[in-house]
Amino acid sequence: MAPTIASTVVDRPAAQVFAYATDPAHFSEWQQGLIDGHLDPPGPARVGTKCLTTRRIGGANRVVTSVLTHIDAPRRWGVEGIDGPIRATVDVTVEPLTETSSRLTIAVGFDGHGIGKLLVPLIVRRQAQKEMPANVEALKRRVEAHQPQHPA
Repeated sequence: MAPTIASTVVDRPAAQVFAYATDPAHFSEWQQGLIDGHLDPPGPARVGTKCLTTRRIGGANRVVTSVLTHIDAPRRWGVEGIDGPIRATVDVTVEPLTETSSRLTIAVGFDGHGIGKLLVPLIVRRQAQKEMPANVEALKRRVEAHQPQHPA
């Protein structure tokens, strides 16, 4: 099935948008239902690095593990879920439009395993279609509100 795609123009340079959008420590600031996120091991992201996120699902906190599948900073980044009944594939693309603005596009697809085979088409895909535009707009507001530091 086709991924859910949300896109927006952010009034910030591509490198700034990319750094924020792909840092799991910031995911809870703009993704609904996400409580925490981090890379394992910590440090610069590389292909194969694990991305662990904690979501509130069905009244419980659940850790989901994804693996970084590609990175081409500051333009493309992607992860693929490797555990749980619902495994997301996420692709982030940042296109510079000018020196100070960028187009951010996030595509999310889902693969169900076990009970997830029922949940993906019945609930998960619809929920993503509803949440993704709001998530991308929340990300845009956060990035645009952050004033970059200029050298003195």
